[in-house]
Amino acid sequence: MFGIGGGEIVFILLVVLMLFGSDKVPEIARTLGKLMAQLKNATNDIKSEIQKGVDGVTEDSSFSDISSEITKAKENFIGNSTSTLTKIKKDIEEVTGPIKRQL
Repeated sequence: MFGIGGGEIVFILLVVLMLFGSDKVPEIARTLGKLMAQLKNATNDIKSEIQKGVDGVTEDSSFSDISSEITKAKENFIGNSTSTLTKIKKDIEEVTGPIKRQL
């Protein structure tokens, strides 16, 4: 736990006992327990809110609409670039004789 050995934990407990006294240690432990429980509940609430948000996004139909639009744009881009490249290749193959530089 946190890279602390058994002897170190005993030493820390001994120092806490000497600083706060035997009557305050149970009260401090209870307070720490309550704080840990509140922290755990808060993290669970945050996780559930995030999960609800994620579930709402995946169930939304706009997500599928966006995905289909992206697919259409991709297919259109690939189709246009392929036809353009084919046209350029055809133009290059049609050239006969010496090629003059155009300024």
